[in-house]
Amino acid sequence: MADVQLRDVAKAFGSVQVLRDINLHIADGEFVVFVGPSGCGKSTLLRMIAGLEDITAGELTIGGERVNDVPPAERGVAMVFQSYALYPHMTLYDNMAFGLKLADVPKAEIDAAVKTAAATLHIEHLLDRKPKALSGGQRQRVAIGRAIVRKPQVFLFDEPLSNLDAALRVRMRYEFAKLHEQLKTTMVYVTHDQVEAMTLASRIVVLSTAGRIEQVGAPLELYEYPVNMFVAGFMGSPKMNFLAGEVVEASAAEAVVRLKSGAQIRIEVDASKAKPGDAVTLGIRPEHFVANAGTNTIESTVAFLESLGNTTHAYFAYPGVEEALTCDLAGHATLLVGDTLKIGIPADCCHLFDDKGSAFKRHYKMPVRRAA
Repeated sequence: MADVQLRDVAKAFGSVQVLRDINLHIADGEFVVFVGPSGCGKSTLLRMIAGLEDITAGELTIGGERVNDVPPAERGVAMVFQSYALYPHMTLYDNMAFGLKLADVPKAEIDAAVKTAAATLHIEHLLDRKPKALSGGQRQRVAIGRAIVRKPQVFLFDEPLSNLDAALRVRMRYEFAKLHEQLKTTMVYVTHDQVEAMTLASRIVVLSTAGRIEQVGAPLELYEYPVNMFVAGFMGSPKMNFLAGEVVEASAAEAVVRLKSGAQIRIEVDASKAKPGDAVTLGIRPEHFVANAGTNTIESTVAFLESLGNTTHAYFAYPGVEEALTCDLAGHATLLVGDTLKIGIPADCCHLFDDKGSAFKRHYKMPVRRAA
């Protein structure tokens, strides 16, 4: 196992700068997930760690060794791609053993490595089959097994579950978490799926479209304490609601913000650096709205409803809001399109951002979670 260190790493394709000023330390045995919008460079960054893309500037070390110019096969990493890339004419055993055979590993060692990896992934009964006889999830396990037999210092995963159906993705998330617990190896994982990121990562790295790291932290840290509007809007599904307004009152304890509709909302943040008249944006997640509250409220007309069984998403327009606001309600909610909805905005659940999109410090404290 080994840590991964990126210092001032950058990547350009000709005159097009894809990644800028990447500084990141991935600890030994950590499970780190890269997320960001399409085109932000997350897969490119993973390929740079693997050695499949050259580094334009900066330094990359794995296990303390500088590897900028080290070939991929000598970096001690193994990569699992979005496509399974299995040899269709080979059995699963031969697919998993192929790389070791090329490296002239003794036959007995190959056999032991393949069978151990197969047992870890619960595919030992499939080793004599060929890929066409397998499901998508089984093929992905073979691709992972092919990486495991190499005993790498670092595992790299590039959207490995994106080709699977929804039910299988849920099962495979569990399998990935269990695999990391068993192997305790450093893992770096790229995904566009926030559920994968939130459930698998020990830390999440959020990349912006400018190719920069916006924030690094534990999943709930990024969810509850985003440093700016980009991270706040990216983490969470449905996304955070943003309402434009201006500061009426500001102190270290709270801010009072007047929205475009004229409604005044109290927000528990440290607004000591703000002053009356400043343009700000209030952020509130759909699940934090409170239906039919008496104070700190806004009103609007329901434009669309999504009933998902255990929850209902209500969408409604509001002054100063580009996209429709989203409110999470109980699954048995009896609202209809056209109904007026009075929604409370809890002061301790709000986020507040200045005119540059930077977040004011929240007073909210995440609850301590203890096992029963």
